[in-house]
Amino acid sequence: MTIERNGTPAKIAAVCGALLLLTGCFLQPGKFDAELTIEKGGTFGYSYDGEIYLLGLSKLAEIGQKMDQSESEFVEQPCYDDGLEEDAFVERTCTAEEIAAQKRDYEESLEQQAREQERESEMMKAMLGGLDPTDPDAAQELVERLERQVGWNSVEYSGDGLFNVSFAVRGRLSHDFVFPTMERVPMANHFVQLALREDGKVRMDAPGFAVSNSNDPFSTMMGGMTGMFGAMAAAGLDEEDEEDLPLFPELQGTFRLVTDARILANNTDEGPQRVDGREVLTWDINTRTTVAPTALIDYGT
Repeated sequence: MTIERNGTPAKIAAVCGALLLLTGCFLQPGKFDAELTIEKGGTFGYSYDGEIYLLGLSKLAEIGQKMDQSESEFVEQPCYDDGLEEDAFVERTCTAEEIAAQKRDYEESLEQQAREQERESEMMKAMLGGLDPTDPDAAQELVERLERQVGWNSVEYSGDGLFNVSFAVRGRLSHDFVFPTMERVPMANHFVQLALREDGKVRMDAPGFAVSNSNDPFSTMMGGMTGMFGAMAAAGLDEEDEEDLPLFPELQGTFRLVTDARILANNTDEGPQRVDGREVLTWDINTRTTVAPTALIDYGT
């Protein structure tokens, strides 16, 4: 019998899996200050100043390419016979037929992984509105797209997936609101969501301002990504590969909701505080925040 111990297919599979998870959850806040204002009658404003991370898609792609280039040669694996004791094996010289079978299995595995990488690469491009995350000009193109959108007053790319932004909008609560949105990007994980109700109420949820939220599939994916990187290490990434893994942002900031309307519900620790004639809800967000901020406001009275 033979025991397959060649690590290359397993490594590539781990990278592909991590890439797939990232396509579903690729935006994360870093250090930030954010404020939502809701006024009687339905006027609102939202501002976000700080870091937004486009999580390491290009870095993961580079790891996959590096493993493809450096470990694409077949390496003969040992063959074993059953030993006298249970679960014991005795190593022996492989026959020509067994070596040929190993080669066939290895080549088929590489071909399958190549197809999966190509499919997931196209998926990443679709998630980024046609941008190729491995293209060195992709970040600047994304900056230019964002600067065309209303509210994005300043967008600067600092490298390694980090964008420093200043965003601010004002308007009326005539429709739902989410932040952030990106032109031509079909789906993103939202930091803040406003959902209007017919009776002059609005519910605010901020799923992006929590490390883990059982009701938020994107937070669940983040937990899955952490496990995936552990699997990548188990698959045998060397020290250089591990150094190239994308760095996750350090979540740290303050989110405030300021209103002169009636607060019906909220999950702050201290409740509303009276400041300059308005009620202020404050959430201090960090890596230990596991419950997403939420509130229900009656702006119609």
